[in-house]
Amino acid sequence: MEKRAGLTISRILHAGYVFECEGSRIAFDSIFENPFSRNCHAFPDVRFDLEAIRSQRFDAVFISHFHDDHCSLDSLDLLERATPIYLYCQFEALFDMLRQLGFTHVHALALDRAVEVGPFTVTPREAMDVDVDSMFQVRAAGMNVLNVVDSWIDEHTLGTLVAQAPWDMVLWPFQTMRELEVLAPSRHAAAPPGLPQEWLDQLRALAPRYVVPSSCQFVQEPWSWYNRAFFPISYARFAQEVGAALPAAQVVRLDPSVSRRLDAAGLHPAPPLPWVIPVGDQDVDYAYEGNAAPPSTAEIARHFAPLTQEEQARVTDYCLHGLAAKYGDTEADSDYFDRPRTWRLSVFDHAGQARDYHYRLDGERATLVAAGEGPLGWTTEVPAAKLYAALALGESLTSMYVRINGTVFDAVTERALLDAELVDDPLVRCLFGDTFGAYQAAQLRRLLARS
Repeated sequence: MEKRAGLTISRILHAGYVFECEGSRIAFDSIFENPFSRNCHAFPDVRFDLEAIRSQRFDAVFISHFHDDHCSLDSLDLLERATPIYLYCQFEALFDMLRQLGFTHVHALALDRAVEVGPFTVTPREAMDVDVDSMFQVRAAGMNVLNVVDSWIDEHTLGTLVAQAPWDMVLWPFQTMRELEVLAPSRHAAAPPGLPQEWLDQLRALAPRYVVPSSCQFVQEPWSWYNRAFFPISYARFAQEVGAALPAAQVVRLDPSVSRRLDAAGLHPAPPLPWVIPVGDQDVDYAYEGNAAPPSTAEIARHFAPLTQEEQARVTDYCLHGLAAKYGDTEADSDYFDRPRTWRLSVFDHAGQARDYHYRLDGERATLVAAGEGPLGWTTEVPAAKLYAALALGESLTSMYVRINGTVFDAVTERALLDAELVDDPLVRCLFGDTFGAYQAAQLRRLLARS
């Protein structure tokens, strides 16, 4: 069959893409799961033909960073083990996990050092959070594409990217996710639904021919209030604002499975990915309602199945012993916990009933105390099912439905809280303060246990 000139770009899901040129195929942040990252449900909805994916051959897979919605061992497990994997990550542990899974060609990406794969030149570029993220510049068939992934771009990197112009296409992360605001909805005003002016200024500076609203493409469980509070920007709003800021550019939505061939003459339809199967209406959009009248943690907890006796025992043991032992290894970003505070942790079972644990936090010590011993200085609520998932399955904070300081404290405490950080939450620190790759490690244990 005659090969068409140009670069074909296909959307998998979220930040996942397949690039094809001259018979070579590479993938970026390939996630073949729905839901992924435990409760990120594809939006619009899709399913995957896993057997067909197992037969796919990629000349390389590039992974921008270690977050579980970009690097999932369950998805990578579907690929041939000789597939070269190029990963940007500061932690050797993740490279070791990939090798344990059986991949024989695992490579660390270095910023500004190009990787040649057939007709492709892929250059990792520096993101604002250089310890975590990277973005990708891809050249092939005379085309120049910037895959920004999840990144924010600082001014130094923007200058580097502008010098690489002209840009044919930019895959731009179109959502400002309210990951922290939903943890304490009573203490945050609703965010405006518009794009940050910084994004529009940067897109003007890059001046691409085409802009794709990229990343995201997921919602939480159908009942979740996060679906009205987490994502402020709709596809329609993105197209409107970017179109007004860049009248010479075209905003192109690529839903999962959709492919387009990019060349000097323009953007052309191409056959969709057959192993990404759209389900239902694909012309869907986000609806934002500020803080969306959040339900109580008790109500949220009723959506989850009861824990087994063994699972409940693990949660209880952590609250009685493990958490206090871990607390001394954590450090707060602000000085709010420099003075003694009484903290109440409420763990809600599947019936919506809470078990309260009270701790006296004093320096590096967390000591269980009886209720009423001193005024409350901090509160945390969490469903027991989600706490277990964090302990055993690597569940991330984004999907745990933690509720922080959802009460009114005395006036002195309220004034002090103005300078505190939500990530200083004792449970958050103990679960995630020095943890790397818990999600992938849990996946690896399960995958290796098959044999």
